[in-house]
Amino acid sequence: MGKDVIVACDFASAEETFAFLDRFQGRKPFVKIGMELFYAEGPAIVREIKRRGHKIFLDLKLHDIPNTVKKAMAVLSRLDVDITNLHAGGTIPMMQAAIEGLTRPDGTRPLLIAVTLLTSTDQAAMENDLLIREPIDRVVTHYAENAKKAGLDGVVCSPLEAKKVHTVCGSGFLTVTPGVRFADGDVGDQKRVMTPAEAKRVGSDYIVVGRPITAAPDPAAAYERCLSDFLD
Repeated sequence: MGKDVIVACDFASAEETFAFLDRFQGRKPFVKIGMELFYAEGPAIVREIKRRGHKIFLDLKLHDIPNTVKKAMAVLSRLDVDITNLHAGGTIPMMQAAIEGLTRPDGTRPLLIAVTLLTSTDQAAMENDLLIREPIDRVVTHYAENAKKAGLDGVVCSPLEAKKVHTVCGSGFLTVTPGVRFADGDVGDQKRVMTPAEAKRVGSDYIVVGRPITAAPDPAAAYERCLSDFLD
């Protein structure tokens, strides 16, 4: 898959989600289904959005003992999503177990990426709440290296760290970057942010954009603006 804008469909119900997607007038944006929507509607929402022709990033951020994650990934592999994820903090054995579970009998599987540090986390929070004293970009690149060792396809990181991840893990190792906002927009609860154009310049492979599109008066126009800024 090439570079793209992934729209975060962080809605509470199928009705809200389909009303939103219907505003794109035939366009089929790549969508992210996160915890709120998946927990509200279950696997049926994934199947229906896939049936409608959208690529799907299933963002559930699994983090548990290796055997539990392996079994959970085996279930998720049946949903025919394009990307799914887990927390890199679960260690290399957990990530390796996830790959085993996600791989279908015919050898195919969705792309699997690891969350490094949430974009709502800054250096102070990492040190005070998590007791991690290393610089934040060092932690992110170390987690990315672990994900690569485990056989994953890439990581979720801030666009601020995308270039460094590619430096240590190679250009083919995917960087999926939330924390993207328009220059004239509200950053909300994100701490490590860039604009779509800046994310393009630092080498993000995919940007995940939520409220700047979903809360816009004209979501389709905001989506087209993102595409233009990031891809053109």
